[in-house]
Amino acid sequence: MPLQIYNSLTRKKEEFKPIHDNIVNMYVCGPTVYGLSHLGHAKSYVSFDIIFRYLQYLKYKVTYVQNITDVGHLTDDADEGEDKIAKQARADKLHPMQVVELYTREYFADMDALNILRPDISPRATGHIPEQIEMAQNLLAKGFAYEVNGSVYFDVTKDKEYGKLSGRILEEAESGTRVDVKSEKRNPADFALWKKADPNHIMQWSSPWGKGFPGWHLECSAMSMKYLGETFDIHGGGLDNQFPHHECEIAQSECATGHQFVKYWVHNNLVTVYGKKMGKSLGNFITLKDAFKKYDPLLIRFAILQSHYRSTLDFSEQGLEGAAKGFEKLRNTFNKLKEEIEFQQIAKNPEMFDRTNELTQIETELQAAMDDDFNSPRAIAALFELVSKINTWLQPGGNPLLENLRRAYLLFEDYGEKILGLLPNKNVYTESVEPQLMELIIAIRTESRKTKNFAISDKIRDDLKAAGIVLEDGKDGTTWKKI
Repeated sequence: MPLQIYNSLTRKKEEFKPIHDNIVNMYVCGPTVYGLSHLGHAKSYVSFDIIFRYLQYLKYKVTYVQNITDVGHLTDDADEGEDKIAKQARADKLHPMQVVELYTREYFADMDALNILRPDISPRATGHIPEQIEMAQNLLAKGFAYEVNGSVYFDVTKDKEYGKLSGRILEEAESGTRVDVKSEKRNPADFALWKKADPNHIMQWSSPWGKGFPGWHLECSAMSMKYLGETFDIHGGGLDNQFPHHECEIAQSECATGHQFVKYWVHNNLVTVYGKKMGKSLGNFITLKDAFKKYDPLLIRFAILQSHYRSTLDFSEQGLEGAAKGFEKLRNTFNKLKEEIEFQQIAKNPEMFDRTNELTQIETELQAAMDDDFNSPRAIAALFELVSKINTWLQPGGNPLLENLRRAYLLFEDYGEKILGLLPNKNVYTESVEPQLMELIIAIRTESRKTKNFAISDKIRDDLKAAGIVLEDGKDGTTWKKI
């Protein structure tokens, strides 16, 4: 069976047929860089990483674009409130671009630790202001948008298909029922293409309508079409972005160009912690930096892939401890297999027999799993069937056939390493050792201070600062952060 993808637009699985033979253009909404990445980011970007990996494995030439939102994402995720980055900059007493640089670096470091392949292009919203202004002008000229007091809004009533992705029907709400009565919008559901900036707003640019900044939805449309064309194959993101973000992207893009924006819409489901929605207000918000202090990043990746990308993922210590046993078994078997192959290349057993058919069944199941809408839990289950057979072969008296072991190794390499990214080769970068090293350094410094060896203590602090790491001493001990 050919590759099947669940298309959120049609609400069904469809055979994947790219617009151009052997070429796939894919865009995934990237992070808004105003804070550290969390488990929700891990769920989303691991999910799209295996999609990217599998399409490459199928020999498609994939162009993967994932943006960095560094302006325009307001605190209510719509058109009201404060810019999230500007708010964080004020709290940290930094310039907004310092906040952007800091958390962009941290984001990529966390994704590297999870063995997530980097996108081919990572455009920033602030680097594409001309394209966004041009698109807003286009929509104004075609009558799909209007300007009020230096802001430009998309008129959703002019788009007869608005709501086709989310299934929401446009409500003709009375003024004041969904937005403030002072709103300058014609309709409560209209959304900003360009927002007028007040004089104190640091992030602002000149436009035909005065000083302002782009709307969050406009950014992704402008950047995706710049690099992938007016119609491309796959647009991905979290389920929470389906409305209003992706719905608005479709509306403004298709009204601007007059044709289909994206062929396949793919959405990953969300993360819960002990069965509850993750959130700072609930006290269960877990950053990846904190998670990595306790768990191997690849274990977290494994736990994510044990649930389908369209399923909710629940994180708990018990769940991760259970996943750790399976993950360790997977890695240990892979390492034993490599050792056995190296040994048998020196001393072959003449009494070995063929088990090719058993491996063929597993290989078929692995491919069928990935062709079934990137079903990683099913693929992992097939890998564990392979683990059972390999461990049977490698027990005393198992008499493994070298060619079968080699084939098993290739299956591990293809699906465990290249596609699922669970068994990276030694060249893959991981940052997981960093927290442990910092704990050791802090312990040495703490001991130096207890013994009043302040020269060593101060040198550790100063050398770390020179390397971009600040130690902060508090009543609960010493913590560290990058600068």
